[in-house]
Parts: sequence; structure tokens; C-alpha cells
Amino acid sequence: MSEHVVGLLLGTEEDWPAAFEALVARLGPIDGHTLRTERILNEPFDLRYKPRYAVVIDRLAWWYDLPRAWLKKISLMDDVYLLNNPFTFQAMEKHSAYCALMRLGIRVPDTWLIPHKVPPANERFEPTAERYNAPFDLEAIGSHVGYPLFMKPFDGGQWVGVSRVGSPEELRARYDESGERMMHLQTALEDFDVFVRSLSIGAETMSMWFDPSKPMHDRYQVKHDFLTPALGDEIISISRLVNAFFRWEFNSCETIVKDGIAYPIDYANASPDVALTSLHYYFPWAMTALVRWSAYCAVTRREMHINQNSRAYFDWGDRVDLSYEEKLAKYRELADMYFQVDAYQEFCELNLPHLDEIAQEWFTSSEFDDLLVHTVRSTFPAHEHDHFVEHYRGLLGAWARDSARA
Repeated sequence: MSEHVVGLLLGTEEDWPAAFEALVARLGPIDGHTLRTERILNEPFDLRYKPRYAVVIDRLAWWYDLPRAWLKKISLMDDVYLLNNPFTFQAMEKHSAYCALMRLGIRVPDTWLIPHKVPPANERFEPTAERYNAPFDLEAIGSHVGYPLFMKPFDGGQWVGVSRVGSPEELRARYDESGERMMHLQTALEDFDVFVRSLSIGAETMSMWFDPSKPMHDRYQVKHDFLTPALGDEIISISRLVNAFFRWEFNSCETIVKDGIAYPIDYANASPDVALTSLHYYFPWAMTALVRWSAYCAVTRREMHINQNSRAYFDWGDRVDLSYEEKLAKYRELADMYFQVDAYQEFCELNLPHLDEIAQEWFTSSEFDDLLVHTVRSTFPAHEHDHFVEHYRGLLGAWARDSARA
């Protein structure tokens, strides 16, 4: 019996790691293999030491340099499988994702990058800027993009620093507040049909109705079949495209559907939201998908791809004789090959048919209810505890009933 250790590189989160660990502990043998989880400690390391992990799920290195350096070591020297690729983190700044998708012909709204309001603290900046930084007319750029527009950090996340701008005066005020961050100005798509957030874990994607105007606990709406089959497949194709292109395997994407047309607006999230209090109804799906992909990568010894093969995508994207639909179909073929979709599905059918039953049992257990109560108490103020405990019990109960009927 071969044991494979799945390492969890964590920050402050406790809800999803506890759920993931509980499901893995209940899996049992998988075709002569077993999985075990371990939370990773950040410590000095010998560059020649041999790690014990088969797979590492990274939720920390997008902002913390020490674990990022460790991830680079274990991928370059030891072939540990990583979710996500530490060498394309810079592309998780949004800017690179926009550029790649634009070249590939995806309908990204018009977007400009503007310099930071506050210059970097570097003594060389001022003489360099005096010689080479061209003056620019912020209001002229705003008029070109059109109002309303969104100003958002080129490397942002979790909606920090994002603002809707409705006039030149607002643009100037928001820019003055932006500090040292470079910002994108992007055409706002308003009066849209639906805002979609699609969470991708390996070869699986769940597209969810997302309402950014609501508080975080209520943004994911429990609605099914809200996209036409064609739109749903298009959004999955774009999600899988960007993940395969950048070698990301745990990422969430945002798309606005307006007048029946899909416009991607955010396709780079190094640490996508999988909190119980956010996903609620969809939380069990996310955890089981994460278990399935981790098991597949560990047991089959899936090869960690450090390098990108962007040219294979650009060869299709640069073709002027192909329609958008034809290009998207080619991208989907490339992405499905990267994620080994057929082999993955066969692996799950043969080796993990019992996982859904395990999840049904655990997510309706007192152990999970204890986790839910603890999470609510650590997230919301005391006077809201009773309300939100019952709120989330209701949503997870609805999931349990629906999954039992499936």
C-alpha cells in the first residue's frame, strides 16, 4: 500500500481545511494507495532535502515569500504537484490575464493601465521619470474608456481598491486615493443579465450566480440552470482556458453576461474564496472536487508542468480565418488535454464512486455542524450568531436534500 501525503499550506482559514481533512480521512484505500493530509509549517530548509509531499495545496505563497521560495524548490527539484504554479504568480496580477485573453480573442472589456499616483520609493525614480515618463491626461483616458467605468488595482483581489467611477471628477478623486498601486480603468458593463463567478478545481468548474451588490455571505445565490447550455459551456471553456494557459488549478473567474454575450472581467485569483460562510450550498461540491483532484494527481503521479505552452494557444488565437467560436473550441481541446479530462473522469468513476456518499454522511453529521457553528462564531458578531447558524444550516440542508435526490 503506497501512502501519499497532501500538504496544506495555509494562512488563517480553518473551515475548508477541516472539511477537506475529514473527507480525506474517510476515503480509505484507492487502488492500492492511501491519502493522508498534513498542515505545513514554514521553517528554514536545506535546498537538497527531500519533501514527503505528493501534492501541496497552496493558499499562502501568493503573499508570503518564504513558502513561495519553498514551493519553487520542491517543484524544480522534487516534482511535487502544486496547486497553483508558483512561477506564474506574477500573472495572477490580473493584468497578464487580461493581455493573454485579449490576444486570444476573448471579449475582455476595454481596459487601460495607468501609472501609480504615488511613485515608488526609489532614488532613481525622479531622474528617470523626468527623462522618460510621458505626461498624460487622465480625464482624456477616462473619456476614451467611457463612463461609468471601474478603477481597480492591476494586482488586486477580494475587491480591495475597486471603485465604480461615474464622472471625471470621481475619476480624479479615486486616482488621488490610489497611492502606490497601478490601476486599470475598465469599461463598466451595467444592466447586465447575470454576474457569474466560476470556481475551477482541476478539471471541474462550478458556475454560480454571484451578486456583488450584496454582503459576502449572500453573494452566491442558489440558482440552477440560469445559463443557457451554450453560455454555460462557453464560460467553462474560458475558465479552463485561462487555467490551462497559466497552469492554475485552483482559481475563480468572474464573467458578466450582457445581452446574452459573455464578457470576462476577472480571471486571476491566486487564493480563490472557498469559505464556508461564502459558498454555503456550494461548499460540499468544492471540498469533494478538491479531494478528487488531489487524489487523482497523487495516485496517478500527474506531472507538474512548470513551463507554459502559450505558443500553442497563440497559434490559434492569431488566426484571422477562424471565428470566435472556432478558436474557443480549439482552446477547449488544448485545455482538456492539459487537465486530462477523460482520464480524470474515468479515474473518479473507478476509484472514487463512494466519495459522494462519504460527503453526504459527513456534511449532515454533528461533526460538521460543530464546524459550522464554530465558523459562524468566529466570523460574525455575537448578536448575529443564532441567526447565521440557522441560515447556514438551512442552506446546507438544502444541499443535502438535493444531493440525496441526484
